[in-house]
Amino acid sequence: MNERPTPAPGLELRGRRAWTLVWGMSVAQLISWGTLYYGFTVLVVPMERELGWSRTDLNAALSIGLLTSGLCAFAAGVWIDRNGARGLMTAASLAGALLLVAWSWIGALHAFYATWALIGIAMAGTLYEPAFAAMTRTFPRDFRRAITALTLVGGFASTVFVPITQLMVDHIGWRQALLVMAACNLVCAALHWFLIPPVAAAERTRNAPQDRAALRAALRRPAFWGLAVCFTALSLVFTAVVFHLVPMMLEGGLPMATIVGGYAIIGPMQVAGRLLVVWLSRYVSTRVIGTASFVLYPIALAVLMLPASGTSLIAFAILYGLPNGIVTIVRGTIVPELFGAAAYGAISGALATPSILARAAGPFLMALLWAATGNYRLVVWTLFGLAVIAVAFWITAASSRRA
Repeated sequence: MNERPTPAPGLELRGRRAWTLVWGMSVAQLISWGTLYYGFTVLVVPMERELGWSRTDLNAALSIGLLTSGLCAFAAGVWIDRNGARGLMTAASLAGALLLVAWSWIGALHAFYATWALIGIAMAGTLYEPAFAAMTRTFPRDFRRAITALTLVGGFASTVFVPITQLMVDHIGWRQALLVMAACNLVCAALHWFLIPPVAAAERTRNAPQDRAALRAALRRPAFWGLAVCFTALSLVFTAVVFHLVPMMLEGGLPMATIVGGYAIIGPMQVAGRLLVVWLSRYVSTRVIGTASFVLYPIALAVLMLPASGTSLIAFAILYGLPNGIVTIVRGTIVPELFGAAAYGAISGALATPSILARAAGPFLMALLWAATGNYRLVVWTLFGLAVIAVAFWITAASSRRA
């Protein structure tokens, strides 16, 4: 009943049906990121208060989820290459809904960790990488516009869901808030099932040898490993900044109101960066956009080496927020530009695995550096070095020719 003809190769991003798919998937990304990732930060405080667990114990669950998500990213990509994204993303959203319900019943720490290990698997099947693969398969000539639309809407996940989750916690409690978030994931499941075109059995058989050959060819190219190093380093920088910027600025003597105001600039600058890509992508390639934006990372981190002030914090937020919004689009569009559309899911999944693992380890590793020295000086220098490494490997990878 729900089977529809597989879209012809080279489907263009035009017409009501095409844009309904893109905007529906964009809404699903907004919900998935908001409920499975960003809502966690709001729920930690009431859980700590009710259950008596430490903040460290609670945050370890998110690291576990990111770990399992990273370990499953490649397998999810291979599945999408062979079978399409429809079934996997629908099942992952249903699993996410069930796991959020399970989370609402949690009373033991080990059960909380087990639940988050499974949520990580659901994240591997619902967040950007599988959605990018779906867009690239469906719109191979217009994947840049489709991916940009996804990230534009998905980029508002924290802006939308952090205050909504806080409002629900304040009025109905954290357990009931999780039930509402679970229902939102059922909406995602419906969007994935009814909007993503199914893949015909004949196409699965025809594409399998081509995808395996494309993956092997990509893994043999230095460009692949250059991208892997670049995105892994930037992922570590990203999570380190998310978790350590506030204590870093407090250590520098800034009042909390100034810090919150500066921090709040990062989100709008990320959106501004993505809007800039919408305009620039008409004229230049992903390689040029990536190079021009990524060089801002080490400059931004160099600003953190200056004495802490409101001015330096604002400068950092602008210089960091712009490329941070662009990197998500670049990560999704550089793969077909360098390696072609074949085996997109497997190649992007292989690139995502070390990046997600770095995202999980980043806050802990930087906390160890801080504990070893008693201040954030070495942390900032380390992040600066990682940003320089990321830029160098990006330029090397981006300068290679498509095989």
